[in-house]
Amino acid sequence: MTYPLRHLVLILGDQLDEEASALRDFDPQRDAIWMAEVDEESTHVTSAKQRTTVFLSAMRHFAARLKVRGWPVLYTALDAPHNAGTLAGELDKAIVQTQPQQLVMTAPGDWRVLQSLRAVARQHDLNLEIRDDTHFFSTVREFAEHAHGRKQLRLEYFYRELRHKTGILMDGKKPVGDQWNFDAENRGSFAKQGPGLLPPPSRFAPDAITQEVMALVNQRFAQHPGSVTSFGWPVTREHALVALSEFIAHRLPSFGLYQDAMWEGELWLYHSHLSSALNLKLLNPREVVAAAEDAFRTGHAPLQAVEGFVRQLLGWREYVRGIYWTQMPEYAQRNEQNAQAPLPAFYWTGQTDMACLRDAIQQTLAHGYAHHIQRLMVTGLYALLLGVEPQAVHEWYLGVYVDAVEWVELPNTLGMSQFADGGLMASKPYIASGKYIDRMSNHCKGCRFNPALSTGESACPFTTLYWDYMDRHADMLAKNPRMLMQLKNLNRLSPEAREAIAAQAQAHRDLQSAG
Repeated sequence: MTYPLRHLVLILGDQLDEEASALRDFDPQRDAIWMAEVDEESTHVTSAKQRTTVFLSAMRHFAARLKVRGWPVLYTALDAPHNAGTLAGELDKAIVQTQPQQLVMTAPGDWRVLQSLRAVARQHDLNLEIRDDTHFFSTVREFAEHAHGRKQLRLEYFYRELRHKTGILMDGKKPVGDQWNFDAENRGSFAKQGPGLLPPPSRFAPDAITQEVMALVNQRFAQHPGSVTSFGWPVTREHALVALSEFIAHRLPSFGLYQDAMWEGELWLYHSHLSSALNLKLLNPREVVAAAEDAFRTGHAPLQAVEGFVRQLLGWREYVRGIYWTQMPEYAQRNEQNAQAPLPAFYWTGQTDMACLRDAIQQTLAHGYAHHIQRLMVTGLYALLLGVEPQAVHEWYLGVYVDAVEWVELPNTLGMSQFADGGLMASKPYIASGKYIDRMSNHCKGCRFNPALSTGESACPFTTLYWDYMDRHADMLAKNPRMLMQLKNLNRLSPEAREAIAAQAQAHRDLQSAG
């Protein structure tokens, strides 16, 4: 490698794939790879220790793999002397050092990062070539074409287009099983008997590189939430392939039926735990979907389980990415319900009397993980009903989960969870009373609150806030046909009952704001 370079290839912490589009014509004699660990990526929102460890360890393992190939890598460690602390600052130094003719990168997953790197390229009068991210079944351009002229965007229609395009779970032009969506069959609970003997999750003992990162994170981000004591996430391609194989073999067959179920103290259940590996690009969604589809074709897993899992990747994952890149940067500031309450302090500690929230938050802080129903219908639902500012909810989700990259986290939080985009992404607000949590878990059995009560000392805050939310937003909800049944139930309450609920809800909000 001699300077000046032909290409300085930028590899970000969520682009750890040797087959990435940015590397497709890499010439180790004329090009170099640039990677940098910087404080900004753990402090622009407060990144929990597990999340930071996942990214830094995976980056270091990936850089080591590239060096084994003999590829030149300009790598800045977090604790390197004179680290600029920002991606822009480190890229600026690398450009001065290498004098490249051009910068090349795969499309990033964060609008903020893209603007920052573009600004550095402009300062040096360099072209920044941005190549399509091939870790998706569709491009942002294809999503934009799908969205053009539509009054409403809905996942189901885009999902069906992608099924037709890819042939996944298709028999010719018809869906396998003559049904596009098996969501109704995938809402089982564990009932009173509980989940029984569960298959173990895929966990990986920290090697020397990961242990070094854990020590660095504990030292440099000592005040950040969470703990790395239980760290066991996949941080290499080899780890990720093992995790995929074990999910397909042991958990996929029961995933569909129990994908929405919760159980006290059981955080792993039948979920895949592959989202961090997918979002780091250690796995390609094509190989994951192919493995799931093969499990159905060979009779290993039922169609409803496989379709439910495939819909998360071929459906939601593609859909939220399209929403993000076609709506940013304005989307990040959406707050259609004018929610202004602060995020309760217990989101950073898990110290609350509400059993479902305590369980979800404590496991989040301990492992950087909670499954999608815990995120949507426990932590997210409570914040929505309480009226928390959606940007505060977004920053918490982005900071605490190991799989959180903004392109996927922001639309899921602002759009699906908090309904802050007014229905652009989701067809209705995902709201429910404490009775939903009681039906899908055993949390209420050990909780001091009663999900059937909306007022009084034993009233469940979810139930109180649910009815209050319905009352406060009745005019908005009345415009949505999918909410009419719930509004009918609200209208059955007497004026006195509604006043009592409103008073208790306000007292609860005041208590959380003060805490």
